[in-house]
Amino acid sequence: MITEFVTSAARPEAFPADRLPEIAFLGRSNVGKSSLINALTGQKRLAFTSNTPGRTQTINFYRIDGAFYFVDLPGYGYARVPPQVSREWKKLIEQYLNKREYLKASCLVLDVRRGWTDKDLDLKRWLEHYGRQYLVIATKTDKLNRSDLEHGLRAIRQEGVEPLSFSALTGRGVREIWQAITITLQPR
Repeated sequence: MITEFVTSAARPEAFPADRLPEIAFLGRSNVGKSSLINALTGQKRLAFTSNTPGRTQTINFYRIDGAFYFVDLPGYGYARVPPQVSREWKKLIEQYLNKREYLKASCLVLDVRRGWTDKDLDLKRWLEHYGRQYLVIATKTDKLNRSDLEHGLRAIRQEGVEPLSFSALTGRGVREIWQAITITLQPR
């Protein structure tokens, strides 16, 4: 797999113009979006990971095999940034999700230990309202014992979705997530 970082866009005019399909990764700050992208691409340092929430401050585009993009959006939630910066992120994310015609699907990334937050649910409802296809991915599954993991997955399922489980530590779930992404990239 040939994966390359293409651009960090702080405004829509900077989005790639080559019309390739896009798969977006959305979730609260520090939920594991970058680790997920790195695991899916098999590259440990493609997307920047950090223990500090709010590191992804632009929309980052990664071209996969010259055929499509993974798109890493800024996290929402508890990033320690000024309110004005947070508002700008929200505006940029909404512009991308609402107007980007090459967006094929979004991966809504949840920490299985935390489940749905109000902002996650708002985003889920927004995606559904606008008819945007999405997958729900439950990260950090390696941090729970079997019983707690089942409890966390059950809580996510209460919103009528079947989450795909993922562990950055073990790589569990990568194959299943790739299968789901491949299906979304098929022409309709």
